[in-house]
Amino acid sequence: MSFRSRIKNIFLVCGSFVLLLATMQLLNSSGNVGSDNNTFDQSYKIFPVPLPDTMSFAGEKVPMNHFGIKENLEQEMLVNTYWQSQTLLVLKRANRYFPVIQQILKKNGIPDDFKYLALAESALSYKVSGVGASGFWQFMKPTAEAYGLEVNHDIDERYNTERSTEAACKYFKEAYAEFHNWTLVAASYNLGLGGVAKELQKQRQNNYYDLELNTETARYVYRILALKALINAPKQFGFYLKSSDLYTQIPIYVIPVDSTINNLADFAISKGINYRVLKMLNPWLLSDKLPDAQRHIYAISLPVKNVPFIDLGESITFVDSTSIVAKAADTLIKQDGSKGNLIVHIVKPGEDMQAIAKQYNVSVEKICAWNSISDTLKLKPKDELMIFKQ
Repeated sequence: MSFRSRIKNIFLVCGSFVLLLATMQLLNSSGNVGSDNNTFDQSYKIFPVPLPDTMSFAGEKVPMNHFGIKENLEQEMLVNTYWQSQTLLVLKRANRYFPVIQQILKKNGIPDDFKYLALAESALSYKVSGVGASGFWQFMKPTAEAYGLEVNHDIDERYNTERSTEAACKYFKEAYAEFHNWTLVAASYNLGLGGVAKELQKQRQNNYYDLELNTETARYVYRILALKALINAPKQFGFYLKSSDLYTQIPIYVIPVDSTINNLADFAISKGINYRVLKMLNPWLLSDKLPDAQRHIYAISLPVKNVPFIDLGESITFVDSTSIVAKAADTLIKQDGSKGNLIVHIVKPGEDMQAIAKQYNVSVEKICAWNSISDTLKLKPKDELMIFKQ
């Protein structure tokens, strides 16, 4: 074998040996992925939450030095602190809805801390529980009706913040007359008046913190306390929100309605807004109409017009396409039912938006608004466009 061939073979052997070592090292390291010898990423840190030395609910002190109290509270503090997405939403929503709830609680002589009960119930979302409880205060249908709320196919006042909060206040007053203790009133909202009364009598106790209760009610007041702590000192628990991060109150005015509205979409347009905005501000309107079988006076919330909602990060002025459509609809109504003002134009081959606008002596912007399309949309033959003759 030549010298050159021997050198080549040596290089091949050495290269194979190096490759073998590298493969063994790779297999060895991959096999240790789940090993206890690996060091955890120390840039990721989890801290216990700070517990306050003293706490109270509705002016009633929490017995922090009693056996098990701090552990029960810590459980709810940990759950809500490290459920960051939910707690962030709670912090944002509270800024919008608390002012309304606080005012009603104060008017009815209910302690301000009961606003945190609404957080514990629903996180201030229009949720429906597995058993059918609905709204911020999570009323069941029979209970809601017992406290004066209307619940049917068209209307569900459990979703009306003002009306449902008034109903909750009626319950709180009734429960306080029974227990003369606000913490027990809060617990009874979860377990029921009879349930709490039964446990107090059976266990010969007179306060919530010394009762042995089912798991949900046993955690209930502690969850309220945890949310109170988080709302009042969010930075202490790692939540940093700017004022612009919070959901602000929407400028509204209220109109009373005591008669049938057969079409809420038309009603919305007549008020210079659209159906979606009407439903957002009045989630208690379930269907597309407002019946008057009950002969009630309903309070419908409408946004203040021409006010840019800068604090919402949005510019909602209600003076663009909605006002144009409203004006057009109003024009049609004045024609005694005649539909002569509405034309459905069938796009012909080669037509563009400018040509169609010129044909009907209207602007491209109005055609776009009437049809909810962009002025850059490429029209196709046989597309239909609504045109309101001026």
